[in-house]
Amino acid sequence: MRRMRNAAVAAVAITSVLSLVACAKDSGTTPGGNAAGAECQKATPPTVQAGSTSSSTTGTKPDAKALKVGLTYDIGGRGDASFNDAAAAGIDRAIAELGVQKSNVKEASAAAGDTEDVKASRLRQLASEGFNPVVAVGFAYADALKVVAAQFPNTRFAIVDAGVDGAKNVTPLVFAEEQGSFLAGVIAAYKSKKCSVGFVGGVNVPLIQKFEAGFYAGAKAAAPNIKIEKKYLTPAGDVSGFNDPTKGKVASDGLIDGGADVLYHAAGASGKGVFNAAKARGALAIGVDSDQYKQTTVAESKDIIISSVLKRVDVAVYDYIAAAAKNDLSTLPKSFDLSVDGVGYATSGGKVDDIKSTVDAYKAAIVSGQIKVSDKPSS
Repeated sequence: MRRMRNAAVAAVAITSVLSLVACAKDSGTTPGGNAAGAECQKATPPTVQAGSTSSSTTGTKPDAKALKVGLTYDIGGRGDASFNDAAAAGIDRAIAELGVQKSNVKEASAAAGDTEDVKASRLRQLASEGFNPVVAVGFAYADALKVVAAQFPNTRFAIVDAGVDGAKNVTPLVFAEEQGSFLAGVIAAYKSKKCSVGFVGGVNVPLIQKFEAGFYAGAKAAAPNIKIEKKYLTPAGDVSGFNDPTKGKVASDGLIDGGADVLYHAAGASGKGVFNAAKARGALAIGVDSDQYKQTTVAESKDIIISSVLKRVDVAVYDYIAAAAKNDLSTLPKSFDLSVDGVGYATSGGKVDDIKSTVDAYKAAIVSGQIKVSDKPSS
C-alpha cells in the first residue's frame, strides 16, 4: 500500500486562517506524516454560521398508490448493511409514506460476474412487465440502461451513481460523496490516538476515489500532520471488491500494521471485514452509506463503529419515487449534497458527541461555500 502525499490540499479553501494547536510530542514528525505516537496538530475549526439544509421533497406528499416500482440492486442486494440497504430503505419509506403497494414493487439483484446482457435483461424484464419507474442501483448498470432505456422510451428510469448520456427518460441520482467523506476525515483525525488513519476502497474507480478524496481532505484540514494510508481491494473492472469481506479484513490488517487506528471504508459488503479487523485489533471504524451502527448484519462490531458517512440513497430513491408520482422530476436536485441532506454523518452510539460541534463547523463551512472539497484524490 502506498502512503498519500502530505502536500497541502489545494482543493480545500478555508478563508479563515487555520492556526495550529496541540503541537506534536517531542519526538517530532517525519516527512511522511507524524512520528509514532505523536499527537495530531489540530487546526482551528472554521467559524461560520450554520446554514439550513432541506430535503428536495417538500409540500404535500403525493399519492403513489398506482405506481408499479421496479428496483434492481447492485451486488450484495438487500442485507449488505451498506449501499443496497440504503436503497431498500428508500423504497420501504415510499411504501410507508406514499402509499406504494408492496404488491406493485418488484426487486432484483445483480450477481458477481453478470455480463452486460444479463444486466440489460434484468432491466428489460422489469420494463416489459409494466414497472414504471424502474430504479437501477449502482453505476454498473449504466451501459445496460443506455440500451434498455432506448427500447422503452415511455418508461421512466433512474440510476444511482451514474448518468446516461442522451437518454431523456433516465434520471441520474448522484451524490457529493466527497463532502460527507470530508466529515469522516475530520472525525478520524480527532479520534485517532496515533495520528494515523486509513481508507479502504472496494474498487479503484472514480466513484470510490471521491470518498478517498474527501476523507483525505478532511483529515488534513483537521490535522495537517496526520498520516493517511489507503488500500483498494480490486482494480477497476473487478467489482468483487464490493462483496469480499475477507479481502476487506486483510487490507485493514495491513493498514493497522502500518499504524492506523481509525479506518474508513467505502467498500460495500466488504466493509464487514473492515469492521472485523478493527474490532480484533483494537482500532476504530467509520462506516458508509447507511448508519452502520444500527445495521443488524454488523451488530457484533457496533462498539467500534464511531460514525458512518450517510450517503442518502434512501432519500434519493424516495424523492425520485415521490417526484414520479407527481409526474414532475424537475424538483430533484442535480446532486444530493450536504445542503439537501443528501450526504451527512451519523451520531448513533454517542461516540462523536464530544466533537459534534467541531464536525458541524466544518459541515457549515462546506454548505456555505467557505470550504470547497475536490472530488479528485490528491495522489
